Amino acid sequence: MHIAINGWFYDQLSTGSGQYLRQLLKNLPRVAPELEISLVLPPHIAAPPDPPEAINVVSASNFRLLPNTLGGPRRVAKVYFEQRTFPRLARELKADIAHVPYWGTPLACPVKLVTTVLDVIPRLYPVYNQGLFTNIYTSLVSAAARGSNHIITISETAKIDIEEQLGIAEDDITVTYLAPDERFHPRIGVEGDEAVRAKYGLPEQFVLYLGGFDWRKQVNTLMLAYTYVGEADGDTFPLVLAGREPRYDNALFPDLRAYSRRLKIDDYVQWIGFVAEADKPALFRLADVFVFPSLYEGFGLMALEAMAAGTPVVTSNAIVFEEILEDAAYIVNNAREMAGAIIALLIQQPLRDAMINQGLALASKYSWRKTAQETVAVYETVMRQ
Repeated sequence: MHIAINGWFYDQLSTGSGQYLRQLLKNLPRVAPELEISLVLPPHIAAPPDPPEAINVVSASNFRLLPNTLGGPRRVAKVYFEQRTFPRLARELKADIAHVPYWGTPLACPVKLVTTVLDVIPRLYPVYNQGLFTNIYTSLVSAAARGSNHIITISETAKIDIEEQLGIAEDDITVTYLAPDERFHPRIGVEGDEAVRAKYGLPEQFVLYLGGFDWRKQVNTLMLAYTYVGEADGDTFPLVLAGREPRYDNALFPDLRAYSRRLKIDDYVQWIGFVAEADKPALFRLADVFVFPSLYEGFGLMALEAMAAGTPVVTSNAIVFEEILEDAAYIVNNAREMAGAIIALLIQQPLRDAMINQGLALASKYSWRKTAQETVAVYETVMRQ
């Protein structure tokens, strides 16, 4: 069986789509060495110097049957690659299945098609679907996804949303959970943790948020919680906010810097900016508590990574957290409860130890090897259709 995989996100390791792609490429050959896998890269991504194990790396820049549009806007180039270049190369490579590992499905594909839809956030929250291009693109990939031979998604929560928002039958959707990488471990690599502390200027003790700053992430709720935490423990346990900041002050990106000033918590907040992927395990290990206040996630992998690193986790009551994290996280309903959970985990050692142990046990149940095995099972089902 020959699988052609769309590699648009190959160089974007800080995104969920990029991490998912890399883990598939790493684990598919391990669980199914008989598979022939071709990674199709867009022209702007150079072929990696150390190609993934047993992967045939194909650069679209080597094919000139159709004009290359990468001189135009990046988003136009992305649509062209998804809709024309990738399906065409899948056919030329004589692939049995074309796999798009993110929600970028071509309307027409000359070979069998599998699409992984991590979430359908633009359909659920209009604030993520503003502007003519975004509206057209969301409509395009929504219609195209219905033409896939099979859909893979990453949680039962996301599966229900795909059924409702895209009108795809339950039997045509398979859930394959994600997993923390082996790097997220309480002891593996710990000798480099202090170098990471120095690199980002981290305090000795702190509460951590790592992620985006868009509306869905609800970092403002965590900030509001810190009006309570700050009074009790702000000097001892400041709030570290990690992640690349956007241009603020619109509906999608509310001005969190200004909000922090209005709440008068600046003395307790430290912004450290973008964190390299390689530094994430150390950052989680160094934190005393990881807080993930997101309103909606397709899976919520960051919380599971923190657990795997031995850090207790507080999250919002988003449905997916109840599904994925079970009782291993402190799941709260509002800012006041969030503050109470943070303070409890900071000062009550028996509770803290119990949550750490539950988190480690839960994280160990998830495996990228199992994800790869279930993905191969989808391929086999599609081939039998």
